[in-house]
Amino acid sequence: MTPKIAALFPGQGSHSVGMGADLTAAHAAAEAVYAQAEATLPGLRALIETGPLEDLTLTANQQPALVVASIAAYRAWVAQTGLTPDFGAGHSLGEYSALVAAGSLSLPDALRLTRERGERMQQAVPVGVGAMCAVMGDPAAVLEVCAASSGVVQPANFNAPTQTVISGEKGAVDAASAELKARGLKVIPLKVSAPFHCALMQPAAAGLAPALSDTPFAPLAFPVYANVTAEAGAAPAALPELLAAQITGSVRWVETIRALADAGAEVFIEFGPGTVLTGLVKRILPDARTINVGTAAQLEAFAL
Repeated sequence: MTPKIAALFPGQGSHSVGMGADLTAAHAAAEAVYAQAEATLPGLRALIETGPLEDLTLTANQQPALVVASIAAYRAWVAQTGLTPDFGAGHSLGEYSALVAAGSLSLPDALRLTRERGERMQQAVPVGVGAMCAVMGDPAAVLEVCAASSGVVQPANFNAPTQTVISGEKGAVDAASAELKARGLKVIPLKVSAPFHCALMQPAAAGLAPALSDTPFAPLAFPVYANVTAEAGAAPAALPELLAAQITGSVRWVETIRALADAGAEVFIEFGPGTVLTGLVKRILPDARTINVGTAAQLEAFAL
């Protein structure tokens, strides 16, 4: 009997120049994704395949590029194995990939939306005004310190039981970081181009909302858990609002993974480059079974 599968899709930071090249060479389904991406956003394929990394890393390029690499891996896996997931979830940007995999959002629409999403997120806050930090320790302390701040600083990502990312105005993030360190928590500044998933991103959320509203969303082939609610079951008509809210809201990843396990997920497969999400799953559910499908070798070695 096939175990119940949760398909996971990564967010920013998992990119690399050349990602997916071995899959496109070996699998027609992956090649078709890259070809469709190039037809939708000309120049994106060359940027993914040859860089430079500095340009690929730009938010407006990295977001659609990661959707391409993730969906190429996913569709190659479907074509080779004949399997389909029982559930899906994506980390921040990865939620778009999850909706493409579930058949709710077309790949061209996802690429256009994530290109605009990246542009608007980058433009929302001038460089140097915001900051993000990863905090290692009790999330309750993080919530308490953020709530007591007089500036904009809030939990952006609940990544693991003892890893929470905070985001906001640089001064407020610095002050919160100092307080958290004084309480014995470890704080690591992150190299990011903007303070994502906080109230400072409201201009980006408002700016993207019309494009989301104008995009058709079809019924989902399998449940996709939303970042801002950590729940599945949203009707297609509700997806634009959830995706807009995600830009300023927290990524509730710990709750999402636990909800997937409670729903019966037995295997967590991360589709696309990197191993960030499988690493987080292991920190949330130490006994969980995880598999990565991001390269031709990993796909060839795939077994349940």
